[in-house]
Amino acid sequence: MVRSVKGALLAATMLAGVSAVPALAADSIKVGGLATLEGAFTVLGQDGMRGLELALKEANYTAGGKKLELVKGSSDATPDSAIRAARKLVEQDKVDILVGPLSGDEGVAMRDFAKNYPNVTFINGSSAAQDTTLRNPAPNFYRFSTDGVQWAAGLGEYAFKNKGYKRAVVVAEDYGFPYSQVMGFMLEYCKAGGKVADKFWVPIGNKDFSSIIAKIPDNIDAIYVALGGADATNFLTQYEQSGGNKPMIAGSITVDQTVLGAKGKRRSYLIGTPSAGPIADTWDDAGWKKFVADYKKAFPDGLPSPSLFAHAYYIGGKAMIAGLEKVKGDLSDGQKGFQAALSGLTLDTPTGKVSLDKNRQAKADIFLTEVAEGPNNTLMNKVVKVIPQVTQTMGMDEAEFMKLGPASRDNPECR
Repeated sequence: MVRSVKGALLAATMLAGVSAVPALAADSIKVGGLATLEGAFTVLGQDGMRGLELALKEANYTAGGKKLELVKGSSDATPDSAIRAARKLVEQDKVDILVGPLSGDEGVAMRDFAKNYPNVTFINGSSAAQDTTLRNPAPNFYRFSTDGVQWAAGLGEYAFKNKGYKRAVVVAEDYGFPYSQVMGFMLEYCKAGGKVADKFWVPIGNKDFSSIIAKIPDNIDAIYVALGGADATNFLTQYEQSGGNKPMIAGSITVDQTVLGAKGKRRSYLIGTPSAGPIADTWDDAGWKKFVADYKKAFPDGLPSPSLFAHAYYIGGKAMIAGLEKVKGDLSDGQKGFQAALSGLTLDTPTGKVSLDKNRQAKADIFLTEVAEGPNNTLMNKVVKVIPQVTQTMGMDEAEFMKLGPASRDNPECR
């Protein structure tokens, strides 16, 4: 009887196109790594995957006495592509844990997808749309990285009071993460007295910004830009070529190393650009310096300094490993013990302490930065200030914050 059951299981597994050995082996755990390895955010996804691989390498691909097998999945930053990749990882590759995705709307879709697979644990990559965890969260989805609203902590007030930017316009990609970034910026900026004259939303992968640039009014002090990857590079290049000279306030991914490390831009335009986010390239901390050194050693052809995507996937990987260590690699009972262990974790990371709230969302330090010249003709985000342990509601009472409504194209407003 035992032999026939094993034979039937083996046959079913082979018909599904999956190697039977990892599925039956009690001494291994399959980890799915999902990132944007195609499309406008390819360079972001490549660095995210480096972060996950670094976490696994540091653990010698072992946790809780079990070997960890990484199976990679690729998306193009659209929810449909992320879910297709996730479905393959879960249903065909039979991963036990999925780390990802990268982009904002992908994360919202993954949260809903996760609800259909309660015996699989989903750990966020770097997707940072706030609603992924704030509204209707999935009990088996964990985000050890902060969200786009949190990433903007300190920036709005600094842009108004310290940089003197009283009136601005927004240029941002038209999806969940930039909505969160713009909300986080505007909550402080508008409260300080700033005005946002207009918002220009563009699709991911937009190549021609000429019509947007032509509409940017003269009577502004700065442009708040929330574009990533190739989109950011294309806008900056075209804006400079058009003769534009308004200073920029940057979203977290607009002056991330995935953009600062790109070639061919005018350095003088970017230097002095204020931003905020989960990392700062010049953070003078032993843990951060070790992380940067380990990243450079493991990936000599990587970026000049790890991006926020590498950082987020690294922390997700470290959290997964810490949780597995706590339960000695035991994923029985529908992974309930493992998921409880994740919920109770407090991690020491390269950027400080990280813990989770009741929605399994990270609370962590945020860095207010300005772009500065770094070594070897590079550009870096220099620390201006550290905002400690920022919550998902930006320090506001949760009930009051929820009254603000979800971030969107039109929310918030201050003209």
